Amino acid sequence: MAFKKKLHLYQPGKAPVEIKTHRTKQKERLERCDGQSIERGVRQLLANKICGNMVGAWLLIPEYLRLGVWDLLKSWSGMPDERIETRLALQLINESALCLKGVRHKRTVSQKGFELANGLPFIATDASIHHLLDSHCVLDAQRLQVGLGKIRQTFGHFEGSLIAIDPHRIKSYSKRQMIRRQKDRHSKPCKMAQTFFCLDAKTEQPVCFTTASSARTVSKATPELLVLAGEILKVNGRPLVMADNEHYTVEVFDWIRSESCFDILVPMPYNKSVRKAMSKISSDEFTRHWAGYATTKQPYEMTGSSQGPFYQLIQRRGERKGEYDFKSFLCTADRDEVEDLSENFPDRWHIEEFFKNYQAIGWDRAGTMNVNIRYGKMTMALIAQAAGYMLRQRVGSPFDQWDAKHMARNFTGALEGDIRVKNDTIIVTYYNAPNSERMRAHYEGLPDKLAEEGVCPSVPWLYNFKLDFRFK
Repeated sequence: MAFKKKLHLYQPGKAPVEIKTHRTKQKERLERCDGQSIERGVRQLLANKICGNMVGAWLLIPEYLRLGVWDLLKSWSGMPDERIETRLALQLINESALCLKGVRHKRTVSQKGFELANGLPFIATDASIHHLLDSHCVLDAQRLQVGLGKIRQTFGHFEGSLIAIDPHRIKSYSKRQMIRRQKDRHSKPCKMAQTFFCLDAKTEQPVCFTTASSARTVSKATPELLVLAGEILKVNGRPLVMADNEHYTVEVFDWIRSESCFDILVPMPYNKSVRKAMSKISSDEFTRHWAGYATTKQPYEMTGSSQGPFYQLIQRRGERKGEYDFKSFLCTADRDEVEDLSENFPDRWHIEEFFKNYQAIGWDRAGTMNVNIRYGKMTMALIAQAAGYMLRQRVGSPFDQWDAKHMARNFTGALEGDIRVKNDTIIVTYYNAPNSERMRAHYEGLPDKLAEEGVCPSVPWLYNFKLDFRFK
């Protein structure tokens, strides 16, 4: 039996092409993807009605409306409503939300309601997305992150006083020549795609990120990351940035002290000089707070620094002198060491939990080393994460505790339902949906609920149809 599949290829400034793939042959012909053709295709699909098991992705649309995603994407693409570019970006966001990976996996989502959720009558190819992302620069993606972050700030997604930063390195199989890095001390050096994330440690939500080649160091990436975070957050005082000992460099500390609106707290390496300095501190200089825990603080000069002195915070664990265990940290400011060491710094580990829970949406593989494409694609995943977080809060337990992959496999990518139009409203009906009573309270009568929140209920990429849900 012959296999035939239609793929749609978009190239900026060129006519869209349809490729018909056959077992042995490939032939190309022009495919009309102008605004009128796309609208006709979308309206025809709505008229035909759709039934499938991927209509759970439509629950993200109300969150896109609340976040103003369409306007953000239009600003990023620089194109009006009727053009295809913004819809292609929306497809990329929904692919991230559903944790779709690989060409074959992406081709299996057609005719199930997925393409229509993007305002398209077809699924665009990877090559189409590649050309779209390559036509935008890093600055465009950073502006999109700042716009999204400021909107999330108004929803209370960021508390802003305690920040965690950490590199997230992804193994690359690129043939390009590049610096090899070790993931940990026990692994062999290998090619890496580097990403640097900033997380609000109180709300456990990502603020922004930067990405770069394998050659970029933490000392060079940290200022760019914190400048982005400073544009997004409403900074009161000097928020504390917590990092691992990889950030213990003169360049980072001097920049934080002289040019940043943040303070930074980093573990000091437990080397010979640090151990020797701690051994000279008498027991009388430590303040005992509770059984087995005492702290002290002293000025500290970093070799080669022009902005010191900084402050060394030392904690001592144990009750007997011969059994003491010391750990020291360096901070750019004279802060309360008990609060920072015993309460704040343990929250830094939330960023590791974040990588574990959300990397499947597009932050666990590097398909290309083109920085423009990686920046754009990962920024779209950041939008998907924001919408998914808001969806989890409405759907409730146990979904608010699921990681992204589990959520995509068993909820947004698995709900059975159908899509049809009634007057000026698209009605999505779910069958045997979990937590149906809670979902009914949030999603039935959605146009009125959105209007009460001050959000326009019309969906611009669906030609201003309103959206409503039913649960049976």
